[in-house]
Amino acid sequence: MDRQEKRAFVEFLANVFNSTSLVVVTENKGLTVADVTELRRRVRAAGATYKVAKNRLVSRALDGTQFDGILPLLKGPTALAWSEDPVAAAKVVVEFAKTNDKLVVLGGALGSQTLNVDGVKALAELPSLDELRAKLVGMINTPATRIAGVVQAPAGQLARVFGAYAKTGEAA
Repeated sequence: MDRQEKRAFVEFLANVFNSTSLVVVTENKGLTVADVTELRRRVRAAGATYKVAKNRLVSRALDGTQFDGILPLLKGPTALAWSEDPVAAAKVVVEFAKTNDKLVVLGGALGSQTLNVDGVKALAELPSLDELRAKLVGMINTPATRIAGVVQAPAGQLARVFGAYAKTGEAA
């Protein structure tokens, strides 16, 4: 990487840190290319991003951002995962780390609050934004279905009563 590429990458990361809500720091020592490709595919599917970056460039990009608390985590071969949804990146990285022992979650930051490994794992257990939306729609939809059933019940009962009178009238 020459100086211009490094500057561009630092600017890119600084923009990411200013616009995202969650950053997860991982140690990726010993991951194969196939493992990293699979991890990136899962992360991308969740709407997040996973990047291996030089610690020195990341520390420059962190200057003046709310995520500067993750600086002590940047030692050795590290990679970053981030997302707009505060749960997506943590959920995917923690799930992948459960199946692959070479990916180690070091910690992260949610806004200005620095998270340790347990904090990232706890965040990963929360439902995602899409899951919360689905639950909310389900909760809203259920009373509407019940109301529609209650409103239709008297009309159905009247129809059965009229049907019974019609049958008795035909029989007579």
